[in-house]
Amino acid sequence: MLILNMGKSLGTFRASYLVALSCIGSFLFAYDTGVVGGVLTLPSFQKDFYISTANQANVSSNATSLLQAGAFFSCFFVWPFTARYGRRWSIALASLVFTIGGIIQVINTHSLAAFYVARVISGIGVGMATVIVPMYTAEMAPKHVRGQLGSMFQFFFTLGVMTSYWIDYAVSEHLGPTTQQWQIPIGLQLVPGGILGLGMLLTKESTRWLAKSHRTDEAMKSLIWVRGGDSIEVQEEFAEIIAGIREEEHATEGLTWKEYLLPANRLRFAIVVTLQIGVQLTGNTSLAYYAPQIFKAVGAGDQSLLISGFFGVVKVVSCLFFLLFLVERIGRRGSLLAGAFLMGVYMLIIACLTATHPPVSGQPLSSTGAVSVAMVYLEAMTYNMSWGPVSWLYVSEIFPSRIREAGIAVGTATQWLFNFVFSQITPHAINNIGWKTFVMFCIFNWALVVYTWFVIKETKGKSLEEMENLFGSSKTAIDRGDPQTYTEKTITKV
Repeated sequence: MLILNMGKSLGTFRASYLVALSCIGSFLFAYDTGVVGGVLTLPSFQKDFYISTANQANVSSNATSLLQAGAFFSCFFVWPFTARYGRRWSIALASLVFTIGGIIQVINTHSLAAFYVARVISGIGVGMATVIVPMYTAEMAPKHVRGQLGSMFQFFFTLGVMTSYWIDYAVSEHLGPTTQQWQIPIGLQLVPGGILGLGMLLTKESTRWLAKSHRTDEAMKSLIWVRGGDSIEVQEEFAEIIAGIREEEHATEGLTWKEYLLPANRLRFAIVVTLQIGVQLTGNTSLAYYAPQIFKAVGAGDQSLLISGFFGVVKVVSCLFFLLFLVERIGRRGSLLAGAFLMGVYMLIIACLTATHPPVSGQPLSSTGAVSVAMVYLEAMTYNMSWGPVSWLYVSEIFPSRIREAGIAVGTATQWLFNFVFSQITPHAINNIGWKTFVMFCIFNWALVVYTWFVIKETKGKSLEEMENLFGSSKTAIDRGDPQTYTEKTITKV
């Protein structure tokens, strides 16, 4: 019994180490997205790249949009790559691509065109990582802690956002307007980028990918390593993985692309697309991108940059609390329901306060402004205990092995596409309709409560192989006489 417990502890440690290392990809995604907003405001960067008041808004928009464009298109490139070459090498390639983009960004080329090209290259790298990391995490984590480990993707994202806020604040306060002022925050991202790539050399390939590739002996060794040793439980888990994969292969033999159109799989694709759209509808991404502007809009005045820094801190603390204490207790569905409802309440309060007590430019933070800031903080905390971590976790765990790469790629591409859409909409909404922007997000959040109630299924505590039962009856079998003819096969619902 003691040896068994030691094996489980070692297995939990190894799984946690593997997931934490992989989630550096999420940190890079957040840091690279967040740091550029502050860098573009630095006098040193504006001088070196000849940015004037006239083109500053366009440069800011292009720097964000090009990263998102690179990330969006990379989702579809990395899908077949990871299916052929595995998860480890895909993450290592993402690290290499990101590092190349980071190096070009940090060089003082005095050319916005070169900086833009570098943003696209970095976007390709982080886009690849956002597809592979949730997939690798879900495939390697034990089911009893998969929620906790899967939520680490969002936790590392919040760490990246917080770090970018404070690095920008530090160099603006403590460094003069020299080239090093903007090179330091951009160059620092090369450190975790290198750690991510080199760290992949010290981990094991995904057990399920190896099993799907008919490399059974390697798959067994991978599972034994990540579970901390061999045991009856490990043997049973491996048998379940092999049985699930072989059943999928038997049921969908000869289908190729048509299996994506099977009823249960169409439902899964619809869920991941609508779920990732829902993430953007909460309004949190918009708050993250334009935190200083948002805080000025609710009356924070000249303290908006400092308040933005603490905005990053509360995200980290709340996500860590969710990861440690809530995710395996309240489940996926419960956290989405509660999160959407509460975020709607906070948005409505902000709208009412801002409408009845509009902020006055040049005035210190008022009492109503302080309440509005508190509501923005509460919204961020709630998001990072619900839609932030759960969306990535849910997308990574509901697909069968044969189409998991495509499913996560589609979900991630949707996230990047609507991330771009809302990053373009938000500043115009704040400038043109003011407090009504928060009413809009309130309505969106309460609509998400209805969506979650009727669409989202609870996946807590279920293995990846048990997801087939959860998603019910579907067309999955093939008439052996004609590989193109479908026959019905009912999967018993749980």
